[in-house]
Amino acid sequence: MPILTLFFIIFIVLSVAFLIVFFNYFLFWLQAFSSGVRLSVFQMIGMRLRGLNPIVVGSHLIMLTKAGLSIESEELEAHALSGGNLKAVSDAAIAANKAGLNYQFSRLAAIDLAGRDVIDGVQTTVEPKVLVCPKDKSTMIKGVTGDGIRLGVKVRITVRTNFEKLIGGANEETVIARVGEGIIAAIGNAESHKHILEKPELISRYILDHALDRGTSFEIVSVDVADIEVIDNIGARLRDAQAVADKQVAQAKAEMRRVQAVAKEKEMRAKVVEMTSQLVFARSELPKAVAISYYEGNIWKNQNPVKNGFNRRLWDFFE
Repeated sequence: MPILTLFFIIFIVLSVAFLIVFFNYFLFWLQAFSSGVRLSVFQMIGMRLRGLNPIVVGSHLIMLTKAGLSIESEELEAHALSGGNLKAVSDAAIAANKAGLNYQFSRLAAIDLAGRDVIDGVQTTVEPKVLVCPKDKSTMIKGVTGDGIRLGVKVRITVRTNFEKLIGGANEETVIARVGEGIIAAIGNAESHKHILEKPELISRYILDHALDRGTSFEIVSVDVADIEVIDNIGARLRDAQAVADKQVAQAKAEMRRVQAVAKEKEMRAKVVEMTSQLVFARSELPKAVAISYYEGNIWKNQNPVKNGFNRRLWDFFE
């Protein structure tokens, strides 16, 4: 008797639990059934056992089905169990379907799991958005033309999402940086600043022709020059600085030549003093040499010096 009573109590408890669960999901099952979604109570119980909220998963499944998309509940469960944003992917799938874009749910789920904003990606594909380069409104991209004039430029870039590159592609920061690089290059290629002021489309054409959106998750639709400003004449400043530098170099070379000339003059003066000292020394040695020669008899002593020269010839005649 006690055993039968125990089994009876267990049966009653399980029956009550089953009825509670059944009636808890019965209304939602009825709602799904009326919406054309085949979602059984046992499937919802399985979702609960897997740690999911069957009401949330079922609601998104009903929403996708009513939007005309054929999605299995297993795909929603897999994405939710992977930690993805089920609402974002569902909204993106519906928006893409309404816009006529053939984006599969699995592709959108992969983009969401990659950490990208899938809703923004779809919206940007449907309605391109505008990026400002540079982002800071108080600054401009600056470049120098061939005639040395520095220009400041601000542009607006219209882009749309490239879903093929959304996973692994560069983001908005890269697009803005590349466009800034293209602005500087376009200004630098202009021979005169007047060409840029007359035809701002030279900048837009350069950016579009060089495919600066390559490798990014965006496609550049158009580039519009919002503002151009002449900042200063950097070429004149550079030429002035070069002139000052050339002047300093010339002065340094002249000073070097002056120092060399002064050194040469002092060297010549030293040589004059050296030669003078040698001359004085030679003069001081002459009397000594004469005395030695006379003492040794190398010099003949003339007893009649008056006979020398012309007088000597007269003397010889009278003799």
